[in-house]
Amino acid sequence: MLTLSYGRRDFLRLGAIGFGGLALPDLLRLRAASSPVARTRDKAVIFVYLFGGPSHVDSYDLKPDAPVEYRGEFRPIKTNVPGFDVCELMPMQAKIADKLALVRNLSFNPNFHDPVELFSGFRKPTEAGRAARPDFGSVVSRLARGAAHDLPRYVALDRTAGDEYRNGPAYLGVSHKAFIATGKLEGLTPPRAVSAERLTERTDLMRRFDTLRRDADNAGGDLAGSDYFSTLALNMILSPRVREAFDVDHEPQKTRDRYGTDEALRLLQARRLVEAGVPVVTLTFGRDPKECRVGMIAQGWDTHAGNFTCLRSLLPRLDRAVHALVTDLHDRGLEKDVAVYVGGEMGRTPKVGQSTGNGARADGRDHWPRAGFGLFAGGGLETGLVVGATDRHGALPVGKPYAPQNTLATLYRVLGIDPALTFPDHTGRPMFLLDDRDPIKELV
Repeated sequence: MLTLSYGRRDFLRLGAIGFGGLALPDLLRLRAASSPVARTRDKAVIFVYLFGGPSHVDSYDLKPDAPVEYRGEFRPIKTNVPGFDVCELMPMQAKIADKLALVRNLSFNPNFHDPVELFSGFRKPTEAGRAARPDFGSVVSRLARGAAHDLPRYVALDRTAGDEYRNGPAYLGVSHKAFIATGKLEGLTPPRAVSAERLTERTDLMRRFDTLRRDADNAGGDLAGSDYFSTLALNMILSPRVREAFDVDHEPQKTRDRYGTDEALRLLQARRLVEAGVPVVTLTFGRDPKECRVGMIAQGWDTHAGNFTCLRSLLPRLDRAVHALVTDLHDRGLEKDVAVYVGGEMGRTPKVGQSTGNGARADGRDHWPRAGFGLFAGGGLETGLVVGATDRHGALPVGKPYAPQNTLATLYRVLGIDPALTFPDHTGRPMFLLDDRDPIKELV
């Protein structure tokens, strides 16, 4: 009988060693082992984050009758839905507007880059003692039922769409953090010398430390969360199907070409993951293309300068990728089960060159949280419609606006989650998922 007499430092070192001599991060990357991607009828959400705040008045809410300093350089084109006009740089979405729903009256709180509100519904707490609220994906991870045990419940395909800029799981525990899958996830098979039996033996050994883990001062359950990820890592290594779920190279070249290249393939990867059973996948799109650099400053959708030059590069690529994802979901019969959301954390100033305190050059648009857009598709939501409007300059919503909490309430509804649910924070105080629990009524 093996006697275990390790201390906490030894336990942590064992966690770092992981299974079969592989470090835990390597094992987590291994979680893509898979055979044919299994179709699921569980609901899922793909959240496409346009980091930086895209210009609503140059993409989905153009104002062709406004003075030139407001309307800018682009013109709207008609879609296959009357009244659902989009920028001339997005002709592919114009063909499938009947499969989309556009919300033009979103309003945001901050005047700076704060995706916390977009992903949790709340701003970062500024008062001492107030709890940060968990991200949408972490909530879904906590409530997931029947999710594949060899796949994470919340995947972020890059760090910006993970928890680097957000609250993460907050009081829900580290086991509900996003699994951040960056790069190509190479080396997805265990070393030849390491058998499945040996990996399992290592797992059993780690489980003998349960008492130590319970007694450790882990400041919020970090060790327990690490144990969860260690177990998940083993399951991913041993699973015959996870690898393909992450690997877009298993898709026909024709399918990959429909999406585009580089970051556009994240949308294809997201489709594969939700089809395999991951309930939430988040990703960013449009971060720092070379056309969106002003001097050495990477702009992306944050178009303080070179707004029109940047969007001439970004919008056609977004158009192609969104068209491919939405049509792909329809072609595969997943349009009722998978909701897609596309949006950023704010809009841009209606007037070109206008500054709101963050700086804007003559050819740029500054931050504008008072108005913005959100694009929805799938999930059984109503499509082929435009919700809300802004005034003639695109400055303010007409009537009562919707906010990120209403967006999240809509996505929770798709997943069958009641936003009136509560979870105890670190002090034991019950916290609602959302304070404004009304979904966007026109979509549900």
